[in-house]
Order: sequence, then structure tokens, then C-alpha cells
Amino acid sequence: MTHGPVLASGANMTAISISVGIIFIIGAVIAVVVWSYFRLQSHRADAVAMAEYRKLAEEAVANQQELRTELAKLAEHVQAVEQLMRDVG
Repeated sequence: MTHGPVLASGANMTAISISVGIIFIIGAVIAVVVWSYFRLQSHRADAVAMAEYRKLAEEAVANQQELRTELAKLAEHVQAVEQLMRDVG
């Protein structure tokens, strides 16, 4: 009984092709999952940074409003001093 090489048989080549294909598909799925995970982490970091930026922007607006109020008071005082100088001078 002579048998040909095991790898030369058609049935064995099909089994090998299917096995390699399954391994390739599993590897591709794992790669996509890992890539998606790191992309999600990147988006989460961006969201945290954006939230901090929004908070900073809100604080800046509040500070700017306070400065405008103080500047308006200062302008009133300057006008009062100018009026006093005109009355004296």
C-alpha cells in the first residue's frame, strides 16, 4: 500500500486552507477590537480635555464680566474726578 504525500491530497489542502482562514479571521477580529479600544480611549481623553476647556472658557467669561463691571465703576469715578477738576479749575 503506497500512499502519496499527506500534503498533496486535496482533502488535506482544504482542511489546511480552512484552518488558516479561520486563524486569519480570528486575528483580524482581534486586531479590529484592539484598534477600536484604543480609538475609544483616545476619544474619551479628547472628551475630558474638551470638558476642561469648556470649564475654563466659562470661568474666563465670568471673570471678563466682573472686569467689565469694575471698569464701569472706575469710569464713573474718573468722570467724577474730571468733573471736580473742571469745577475747581
